[in-house]
Amino acid sequence: MMTSTEIRRTFLEFFASKHHQIVPSAPMVVKNDPTLMFTNAGMNQFKDWFLGNEPPKWPRVTDSQKCLRVSGKHNDLEEVGHDTYHHTMFEMLGNWSFGDYFKEEAIGWAWELLTEVYKIDKNKLYVTIFGGDAADNMAEDTEALEIWKKYIAEDRILRGSKKDNFWEMGDTGPCGPCSEIHVDIRDEAEKAKIPGDQLVNNDHPQVIEIWNNVFIQYNRQANGSLVPLPAKHVDTGMGFERLCMVLQGKQSNYDTDVFTPLLAEIAKISGITYGSNIKSDVAMRVIADHLRAVTFAIADGQLPSNVKAGYVIRRILRRAVRYAYSFLNMREPLMFKLVAVLGAQMGESFPELTRNLQLIQRVINEEESSFLRTLATGIVKFNQYIASHPDQKVINGEFAFEMYDTFGFPIDLTQLMSRELGWDVDMENFRIKLEEQKNRSRRDATVSTDDWHELTASESTEFLAYDTTEADVKITRYRKITAKGKDVYQLVFDRTPFYAESGGQSGDTGTLISANENLQVIDTRKENNLIVHIVENLPENPEAAFRAVVNAERRTAIANNHSATHLLHYSLRKILGTHVEQKGSFVGPDYFRFDFSHFQKLTEDELLAIEKMTNSLVRENAVLDEHRAVTMEQAVDMGALAFFGEKYGDKVRVIRYGNSVELCGGTHVKATGQIGFVKIVSEGAIASGIRRIEAISAAKAEEYVYEQEAMIANLKQLVKSPTEPLKAVQQLLDQNAEMRKLVESFNHEKALKLKDELITKVELINGINFLSTRINADASAAKDIAFGMRASFENLFLVLGSENDGKATLSVLVSDELITSKGLNAGNIVRELAKSIQGGGGGQPGFATAGGKNPQGLDEALKLARNYVG
Repeated sequence: MMTSTEIRRTFLEFFASKHHQIVPSAPMVVKNDPTLMFTNAGMNQFKDWFLGNEPPKWPRVTDSQKCLRVSGKHNDLEEVGHDTYHHTMFEMLGNWSFGDYFKEEAIGWAWELLTEVYKIDKNKLYVTIFGGDAADNMAEDTEALEIWKKYIAEDRILRGSKKDNFWEMGDTGPCGPCSEIHVDIRDEAEKAKIPGDQLVNNDHPQVIEIWNNVFIQYNRQANGSLVPLPAKHVDTGMGFERLCMVLQGKQSNYDTDVFTPLLAEIAKISGITYGSNIKSDVAMRVIADHLRAVTFAIADGQLPSNVKAGYVIRRILRRAVRYAYSFLNMREPLMFKLVAVLGAQMGESFPELTRNLQLIQRVINEEESSFLRTLATGIVKFNQYIASHPDQKVINGEFAFEMYDTFGFPIDLTQLMSRELGWDVDMENFRIKLEEQKNRSRRDATVSTDDWHELTASESTEFLAYDTTEADVKITRYRKITAKGKDVYQLVFDRTPFYAESGGQSGDTGTLISANENLQVIDTRKENNLIVHIVENLPENPEAAFRAVVNAERRTAIANNHSATHLLHYSLRKILGTHVEQKGSFVGPDYFRFDFSHFQKLTEDELLAIEKMTNSLVRENAVLDEHRAVTMEQAVDMGALAFFGEKYGDKVRVIRYGNSVELCGGTHVKATGQIGFVKIVSEGAIASGIRRIEAISAAKAEEYVYEQEAMIANLKQLVKSPTEPLKAVQQLLDQNAEMRKLVESFNHEKALKLKDELITKVELINGINFLSTRINADASAAKDIAFGMRASFENLFLVLGSENDGKATLSVLVSDELITSKGLNAGNIVRELAKSIQGGGGGQPGFATAGGKNPQGLDEALKLARNYVG
């Protein structure tokens, strides 16, 4: 039986023998493409070749691509773990032709590999072709039909609908008919009950698609029409995990050696045998699957966060933690312990795993620990809700949504805990709130894109930004984009001095000048390898001649900051160690930030040393040593650093300032002296093992120094000490501390006297010593009074109200005897009373406080307190 590693290697070697170039998987996390957060299909990294934005490097390619499907049209998240073949992260084996071979070769090689190399029984296979679509005026793919007849009986060739057998990149763009290969791995008894052809594309777990051959021959326009492509392409994808299931004779992907090492480790750690219980089995499969997705995402440079791709990764990770918590009774981090198993299993094929193993483990451990604390907090809030609504028996939908949305508490866990108590959850109102949130997100995210208007034929834009900030240009194409009700236009030039946002560097702004008008370029971005210039108004005559002028002052500020990141990176590695690697950056005109791997907070001495070394490098005035279009091997020989999950091309650009050598595509200063001065303004953690430095340079750093000098001058005036302001400030602090002690002593004596007065006002009502009154004291004194009175009375229920600085404060104390015998709870009581003062609060059953903005409501609150004693 072939192992999964052998299956992958066999596929690649087969197509290499057919003169395909083997290329590495692109990162699973997509950059420089606003339409995608993650690679969700094998063709994503070749999108520009299909679109014609750049010429293909090879006419034939093969690879095994890491993919993630968790959102949008391609979303398999909810099926994961519950069936045998859906996954979040999966590998897509693929072979590609860019204007070279077409259906004849693609179909023939697919059949040869499956039946002659992998030795799959031909009688287990079915194929589908596109059966046509009258609404779209598309005929049946008879070409594919005739080719398939050479290899397989016609009764095993099935005609599929547009939904199943016509592939489209999106609403617009390249598309074409596809031909799927399905395999029936049922036993003979099952096959006798119902023929396999009736189960194809019907979600049967043992009659599954393993390979899809897409024949890209059309371009879908914005108006829905289809235009034949001048060059036809082949795009195939075979699910690696499903192929392993077939070749290893299993009935589930999770029973193959792709997953069994992980499942065995999960079972070992949890102490629960895999296969012993349906719910724990599902949980183990979810954890194994989600671990792969999260681990590869972090290896590719995407850390969990609360925005965009980072939020998706955090959501996947937390979903796995929730399954471990609920069904494996895991109360401590589990997933980080599995990373080493995955690294040993897949590190040979994907070296980024072993290269980043320690970082991945630390990040996942911290995320797990954080979410387990969230779960613990959510359980406390859930129990408080139950205690304060004892007769309700239904969890309010708004509360359930607040738990989900604000605190990250999974709704299914809320449902599970409710069922254990015999309660229900108002899911109708929860779904209403969830849908309202989704609608808001959809409105914010809705973007309408028109077709490109082609003015002149141009395969690429000549990039001039490294050498100039002005150039004469012609518009080659343009289109309108509508987002949030606002129209903007994207312009593509034949040549451009504008730098498009990339690699963390902000895009240029500037002006587009013609004989009759000046248009402001408000941003420059890269989309599908096109440099697009964004303007608010379309030129009166797009075919006119233009002068493109970059905002040079802004560009210079950005270049200062970008070069400063290189010097900062060099200093970090020198002072902290070579374990420091760049994990992200932002470079704008006003400041820059630099994210890097390091496992503890930097000390003040370390920060000072890093800043001093960086500025020493600035003063060296090292001249820019730039090497464009060198090979990766040459760049590495120069000592270049390349990190953060980037995918580099055949040719790269090297930026050297003295001993600082990095791969970089950004704009930089001619010599480091131009940076002037670098000032670190903050340092902190953004994830486990990841630190962030924010800094300023050049003019902004000068402004910072001037502001600090002005503040010090003002301070000297305030403390009336032009020569020793620090000594004067310390004297003031010492004097203030003495005064505080006197005030605290005075307040304590005042509180004792007030306590003695209040003792005389306590009433005995129904066996409860009760007092509800206003006092002239702050919250701290009120607490001292309350605890002092508790020592003087049993069965005490005390409510104190006070007004300070226009704000109302309530303090509630309930003695332990009343908590047990009468069921009184200070936290619940103070929340109800706080409504009268338009505020809120909480605390423990024995003592709780609340604040509010309506002091006029204090008398009403104190009056209502009497209701709790009858």
